[in-house]
Amino acid sequence: MTPVHQPMEPAALQGMSVLALAHVGDAVYELLVRTYLARQGGTKVSDLHRRTVAHVSAPAQARAAERLQPILTEEERRLYRRGRNARVHGVPGGCTVAEYHAATALEALFGQLWLTGQTARIETLFACIMEDDDAP
Repeated sequence: MTPVHQPMEPAALQGMSVLALAHVGDAVYELLVRTYLARQGGTKVSDLHRRTVAHVSAPAQARAAERLQPILTEEERRLYRRGRNARVHGVPGGCTVAEYHAATALEALFGQLWLTGQTARIETLFACIMEDDDAP
């Protein structure tokens, strides 16, 4: 049986679509947000859920992606552009097409970093996003 989290070689990701990376990154990002909020000491589950949704919504993720732009490596920028340009089928209500594309790009970035075992980089990027956590 393969370990739960065994990093993949970057070459192994070549056959994976950017939307598959975003699928994984969505879960990674939400787990980071949930952990961050739980560690802040909130005890009411309804409050934790409300705050989580506020952070993982497409508009909030688009703002997070904007914060990261100055610190992304060239390789991360290339992946971000691929994610932003991915052909998505429909955009949920409550966000613009641009916000949804930026959110997809952010998720693809977190997905690739997770799948390649770059957890230290994930922590750096997430810390940058949460730096000004007054409101998402």
